Amino acid sequence: MARNLTYFVSDVHLGLQVADPSGREARFVAFLRGIPAAETEAVYLLGDVWDFWYEYRDVVPKGYVRVFAALQDLMDAGVKVYFFQGNHDIWTYSYFEELGMRRCVQPYVTDIGGKAFCLGHGDGLGPGDRGYKFLRSVFHNRFLQACFSTLHPWIAFRLGNGWSRRSRLGKSIGYDFKGESEPLYRFCEAFNAAQAAPVDFFVFGHYHCAVDLPVGPARLLVLRDWIMTSNWLVFDAAVGTLSYVER
Repeated sequence: MARNLTYFVSDVHLGLQVADPSGREARFVAFLRGIPAAETEAVYLLGDVWDFWYEYRDVVPKGYVRVFAALQDLMDAGVKVYFFQGNHDIWTYSYFEELGMRRCVQPYVTDIGGKAFCLGHGDGLGPGDRGYKFLRSVFHNRFLQACFSTLHPWIAFRLGNGWSRRSRLGKSIGYDFKGESEPLYRFCEAFNAAQAAPVDFFVFGHYHCAVDLPVGPARLLVLRDWIMTSNWLVFDAAVGTLSYVER
């Protein structure tokens, strides 16, 4: 059987103590278990699958056994699983790769079924937002990461989870995507203008809102989060269609 399907999912925020955390994890596991492995080429995790992840050399966050088991079963069945670091699960170093997943760095361009995709979490792309970009550079700084690693995990995880929960409670769930004036949209325009062969699909997360906009000959799609609903994109290479699914 041909493997024509590719799935994209983002912003599950596993572990976030908002709404129904255990129900959110169960929905995500059901989604992974529902993927037809024999027909699927790959699954792309586009960042913030975990609400907070900090990985020590010998310690990783507890839990999520059913999630990892479902991912492992997909990989054992021949499905490739790719992941991007989001702004909440930046601190992955080697554990996911040891499980068999493949790490990608945005903007990541790849051919899927004869179509060119540009993929990533979506944060920090495009002009402006210098404050966020500075904070992002701090979180990615190796020296500061090493300093954080000196904290006992009991302290580190409580600091990280507490900060993440407060930041989420202080925001509305959705985001008002500003269309052609949005920095991410402007990034897509500039990116395609610089390519000899333009990208067909730009796919990102991060913004917690569903977006489907034309960018010249391409489409820009942004996935919603999983805090209240389940949603993903599926590309069928047999017919060349990229579809949004929400449940």
